[in-house]
Amino acid sequence: MAGRVTTRTFLDMKARGQRITMLTAYDYPTARLCDLAGVDALLIGDSLGMVVQGHDTTLGVTLEEAVYHTRMVARATEHALVIADMPFLTFQLGVDQAVANAGRLLAAGGAQAVKLEGGQDMQETVRRMCRVGIPVLGHIGLTPQSVHALGGWRVQGRTAEAARRLLDDALALEDAGAFGVVLELVPVEVAEAISRRLRIPTIGIGSGPGCDGQVLVLHDLVGLGEGPGPRHARRYADVGTAIREAAAAYCRDVRQGDYPGAEHATSLGADASAVVAALGDGRPARDPHPPGGDPEHRLYGGKP
Repeated sequence: MAGRVTTRTFLDMKARGQRITMLTAYDYPTARLCDLAGVDALLIGDSLGMVVQGHDTTLGVTLEEAVYHTRMVARATEHALVIADMPFLTFQLGVDQAVANAGRLLAAGGAQAVKLEGGQDMQETVRRMCRVGIPVLGHIGLTPQSVHALGGWRVQGRTAEAARRLLDDALALEDAGAFGVVLELVPVEVAEAISRRLRIPTIGIGSGPGCDGQVLVLHDLVGLGEGPGPRHARRYADVGTAIREAAAAYCRDVRQGDYPGAEHATSLGADASAVVAALGDGRPARDPHPPGGDPEHRLYGGKP
């Protein structure tokens, strides 16, 4: 791995036709492992609300939680570009609010860029952020923070009109200065056409191989969760089963007395008898306030 990936690297990779790799990360150990594996970018996604916190949507993630998780990921990385998702209602209420909150993710969280959902409606917000030195990755198609407005987790851009609107959104983000655009759950043909039109890279998730890069939720990649996972994700490991089986084996060994063994503890050796003798005969110490004793000493403050 040669140095730190930057937003400039993304643009250079697009120009060279080199595919970009991105994964989500939410803590130090997993971010460290992904960074050592050579992943180009790590996204502290608001997906943490679902895969880490156990919610049904991403909407409950707060700015402070995003900052907290971003700090851990930023400390773990030496190579990957660190991108923090902007949580719901941290950028939709006005440009000044959005810039301040994005700045907090960089200054307090250690992110090197932010990601936000929306296209043409977010153009001026993205433009202002870029002008003050905050790199922005756009996100269009299925935007999880709008899941209720979209009627669920549905593929976007199925009609000519909807596809054209996605292209206009992508071009608006490019014009505003975004260094890339995530395309989520967009038909393969539409995603490929948008990717060809843009000078900035597209990062696909569930949008086929025609994008300039791909992003996956780490928990889907390694099978850390229940169920088969989303259709667009390929499972490269089954960490969930391994953890469950290891925990079950631990419980069994403790209950049967097979763990811990002598090799898992420290012995006093020849000094054991003298040290244990100093502890007394092993009977419980006499209770200075046995049941039925002075009622004024039964509880704190002398109250029964």
